[in-house]
Amino acid sequence: MTRRLAEVARQVGVSEATVSRVLNGRSGVSASTRAAVLTALDVMGYERPTQLRGDRARLVGLVLPELQNPIFPALAEIMGNALAQQGFTPVLCTRTAGGVSEAEYVELLLQQQVSGVVFAGGLYAQADAIHSHYHHLVERRLPTVLINAAVDHLGLPQVSCDDAVAVEQVVGHLSSLGHEKIGLVLGPSDHVPSRRKLEAFQAYAAKLGLPVLDELVEHGMFSIEGGHAAAARLYPRGATAVLCASDLLALGAIRAARRQGLSVPEDISVVGYDDSALMNCTDPPLTTTRQPIEAMGRAVVELLVKRINGGEVAAEELLFAPELVVRGSTARRTA
Repeated sequence: MTRRLAEVARQVGVSEATVSRVLNGRSGVSASTRAAVLTALDVMGYERPTQLRGDRARLVGLVLPELQNPIFPALAEIMGNALAQQGFTPVLCTRTAGGVSEAEYVELLLQQQVSGVVFAGGLYAQADAIHSHYHHLVERRLPTVLINAAVDHLGLPQVSCDDAVAVEQVVGHLSSLGHEKIGLVLGPSDHVPSRRKLEAFQAYAAKLGLPVLDELVEHGMFSIEGGHAAAARLYPRGATAVLCASDLLALGAIRAARRQGLSVPEDISVVGYDDSALMNCTDPPLTTTRQPIEAMGRAVVELLVKRINGGEVAAEELLFAPELVVRGSTARRTA
């Protein structure tokens, strides 16, 4: 017990006596300090005293895909820090192939009496997926926020990066470099953000007088391997530049170019999406669209906490402006 008191006190930055007062339910401790101590207990894996277990409603579930894409750990860190500042403990739930499903995570979180749930990269973005667990959350009136575009009629607030603006920035950049045959490497065909990117590309390319060809659009899984396979099919069709729906897809597209004896950016210009960690350290450094995840993550927490505290939050989409970051993977068309 003494060791636990000391560790928690050190973590929170208070005295052991203060931690003891919280654990024994005594007065003389501010609400924010009490919340910080209880949060530290949860984060450090200590069991709360029986009389304080009802406060586990201060938990918030963060349901994310497997963490291969660096954008998701970065989002989790931003939201986790923002939640902790509000006295909530984040519970990270990551999906893996053959592991716990999203719907099963929802049931587990409901059993833990969480105060709210945030989803990123979830089944809400896949038109052909099962969405009943989202409807269940709406019926339970459990505060829930989604990150990036979702299928219609879920009745949940969303915080998204503006896909249409992102595509216009990329197409404008590539067009200014003389590229006309621009290929797209997107996620699965039922993936809503990918559909939005495709629709935006078709509209903006036509406005610029660029060819809009079905043969220059490929879909794949969000992975380096998926990007490699999709881009390898595009290059023989004459694409001189490729717009990818994630940085991992873009890294796969660069690998595919090299396997076919092409050079990036001399022969093929490649653009990613996310500006996830280390994209400025790749060879060549990746031109990509930066999602404003700091602002988005904090907006998600603000909406969620407002709803948890009884405020009204409209089931609408907040769109955040992306930023094109030009690096070494794009260049002027030479042929």
